[in-house]
Amino acid sequence: MLRSLVCKRTFATSLKETILPKQYGGRFTVTLLPGDGVGKEITDSVISIFNAENIPIDWETVDISGLDNKKNIKLAVQSLKRNKIGLKGIWHTPADQVGHGSLNVALRKKLDIYANVAIFKSIPGVKTKIPNVDLVVIRENTEGEFSGLEHESVEGVVESLKITTRTNSERIAKFAFDFAQRNNRHSVCAVHKANIMKLGDGLFRNTVTEIGETQYPQIKTSSIIVDNASMQAVAKPHQFDVMVTPSMYGTIIGNIGAALIGGPGLVAGANFGKECAVFEPGSRHVGLDIEGQNVANPTGMILSATLMLDHLGLKKSSQRISDAVKQVIAEGKATTKDIGGAASTTEFTNAVINKLASTPL
Repeated sequence: MLRSLVCKRTFATSLKETILPKQYGGRFTVTLLPGDGVGKEITDSVISIFNAENIPIDWETVDISGLDNKKNIKLAVQSLKRNKIGLKGIWHTPADQVGHGSLNVALRKKLDIYANVAIFKSIPGVKTKIPNVDLVVIRENTEGEFSGLEHESVEGVVESLKITTRTNSERIAKFAFDFAQRNNRHSVCAVHKANIMKLGDGLFRNTVTEIGETQYPQIKTSSIIVDNASMQAVAKPHQFDVMVTPSMYGTIIGNIGAALIGGPGLVAGANFGKECAVFEPGSRHVGLDIEGQNVANPTGMILSATLMLDHLGLKKSSQRISDAVKQVIAEGKATTKDIGGAASTTEFTNAVINKLASTPL
């Protein structure tokens, strides 16, 4: 079992209070949020594979767009509160519309889904400049720059507030160390800019260091300035195991991680709170430029869905599907354009289904 693609049931001991969805007749009801761009295409891929494998999941679809701003977010919130678990595409947040908040951020804040996990692991068959990357980035989801707390105090002067709290820094630090402990990882590195933001980022860095040194002495604790972290991740990614970051730095490091392993279509991810877990690709790319062309790589979404299955205790199905995806990619006969192939999203999906059909249960 690959440690980075299939993790423990609740990912970390700090999530013992996470409420798993109830089963009815041996089946789970899961909220499906297709998202924007290629979201529907890649979530349809998951649905097709799950149907072929007779996975005991019923989907409750909430099809809203990030372009709706926050108008319909309550539909997604209500569904997740009811079902406790979701599979999600990425909602688009336009950069040129003042006052248009991020639906992705709104969902996390309303449900206090505070921990984002993105898994950057090289997949055999994908050609990259640096082989054998195996890195996890854990990002605080609810505060920092992505809170969207900004205003124009006087014309031409904008103030953006970056909020950092000890409480939220402690819980993301514990989550990161618990994750490392449960998944046989040996180090946690805090990413910060405390040399400039001495109070805010200093609080984050110092809290992670204190939690690590006092509560997890068996795990190596370190810290690194975000600009150096970016350079080191590009040049020598193998020195990192688990990185824990405030919101914005995690997005930056995450894009580097996606490039290292072959692109945004390969990254598995998940988000956790005390009462909800939402699984979505670990790279924040919507794919508006290829929407509707049936060329998107669904690997990241499929692997995110296998993390969901593992979380639900459906470990055999999780392993079967993740193995089938990796075998199809390694064979290279039905891979998508982004990783050097010529197959469509549908053809890749069918190849995974055929691989599963030929694999004994």
